Amino acid sequence: MDKELALEKLNSYRDESKQGGGEKRIKAQHDKGKLTARERIDFLLDAGSFEEIDAFVQHRSKEFGLEKQKYLGDGVITGFGYIDQRQVFVFAQDFTVFGGSLSESHAKKICKVMDLAMKVGAPIIGLNDSGGARIQEGVDSLGGYADIFLRNVMASGVIPQISAIMGPCAGGAVYSPAMTDFTFMIKNTSYMFVTGPNVVKTGTHEEVSQVELGGGMTHQEKSGV
Repeated sequence: MDKELALEKLNSYRDESKQGGGEKRIKAQHDKGKLTARERIDFLLDAGSFEEIDAFVQHRSKEFGLEKQKYLGDGVITGFGYIDQRQVFVFAQDFTVFGGSLSESHAKKICKVMDLAMKVGAPIIGLNDSGGARIQEGVDSLGGYADIFLRNVMASGVIPQISAIMGPCAGGAVYSPAMTDFTFMIKNTSYMFVTGPNVVKTGTHEEVSQVELGGGMTHQEKSGV
């Protein structure tokens, strides 16, 4: 009986982890014409090939009321699968959980799949949809970016690194993709900038649109990303 209860609890955790930030936020994502992180992985990989890693990880922060806001997976789905029967490692940031922001635990999950990709010599694919650092965690979040950047450098010339920008990404969320081998963006959906138009206006009194500041054509024609 105890074994049955344990399996039932495990299955309930699995179901919960698949809900991301909940039905309301998933609907908001769909209303914007965007897929969820899990739907993107299913679309990218060969059917039934995805094996998830660290699905039950949660953040450990207790500041700013975060101890009452915990989601299994902590805003990023990581694992490996196959594309045309070739193995790849992948992470997909979940915008329905804290806007896809990067926490210490979130970063560790990404670093783990990057390490595994380098170990076996397989490509690493990042589906990026993040507002940047989870600022409530302070330097723990920023330190997570440093760990990711280190692996971008270590993997350079060793394995293919591929980034897809799936939404508006700002701050630390764009530095790693800029260091990868290939960066894909979606017209009228993807943006990459250090800070958004509102911050630019506050700091310089200059009005600029998201497209002008961080759209795909801007990076193709001007920044070189």
